[in-house]
Amino acid sequence: MKKILLISLLSTSYIFSNINAVVSILPQRTFVKAIGGDKVNIALMVQPGNSPHTYEPKPSQMIQIAKADLYFAVDVEFEDVWLPKFKNLNSKMQVIDLSDKITKIRMQKIEEKKCVSEDHVGHAHHDTHNHQGDDPHIWTAPSNVKIIAQNIYDALIKNDAENKDYYAKNLKIFLASVDQTDKQVSHILSTLKESRRFMVFHPSWGYFAKAYNLEQIAVEIEGKEPKPKELINLLKKAKKEKVNAIFTQAEFSDTVAKIIAKELQIPVVKVSPLSANWSQTLIKIANTIAGNK
Repeated sequence: MKKILLISLLSTSYIFSNINAVVSILPQRTFVKAIGGDKVNIALMVQPGNSPHTYEPKPSQMIQIAKADLYFAVDVEFEDVWLPKFKNLNSKMQVIDLSDKITKIRMQKIEEKKCVSEDHVGHAHHDTHNHQGDDPHIWTAPSNVKIIAQNIYDALIKNDAENKDYYAKNLKIFLASVDQTDKQVSHILSTLKESRRFMVFHPSWGYFAKAYNLEQIAVEIEGKEPKPKELINLLKKAKKEKVNAIFTQAEFSDTVAKIIAKELQIPVVKVSPLSANWSQTLIKIANTIAGNK
């Protein structure tokens, strides 16, 4: 009886939307919602607090896949395992690659032997082939978010041409908000008088750093916590560069970060690239780097 009710509720929610779309992670849902508005029903696969590498969809989510018109992919690990299965379940579902037309950057040099990808609840995952060493966190730079938005728009008007004007209006508003975030971050960072380097536990902010002429100093080396000698070198580097904070993510242990923070007398700031509010996250990082309280 419960299953019948669940299927009924899911079916009802789909009736009122022109397009049934599925996304992998939270930031994507934010972007698709901004452009699709009430014309698109969005199902999120990797639920908050779960790992994009190890997540397994629930039966209710497989029902959403079966009804989906579009799947917006973004090259996270979850998709490597599950997209082929989703396609088998729903051969009519179109897969849209939101990273199309985005130039990928490599993970930091120390990690080129292995691509260290994000595990949202546990530890870093090592993969010798995934992304060929590319950094998957493309949405941390506003310029990339604008490309992602355009890719979303192109897919929506192709599948729902009647509402082209509606999507175009939403795209214009969203792009303006992205530009506003970019200007705000640039303004905050323009006050930097000293180092343009910031310290992170996991190197998730490469695109953000590149966009604003910054450099991230990663604590973990090839996905592992630093050895004592490496830690000493990190501390020396951080002192020399006068870093204001160390960024960690809730899904990683912050034991080493706390040791570094105590030694340097700087705060540990928790931010996640998987946050739904990407704009607020970028502004928070910029303010921290600039030393603003």
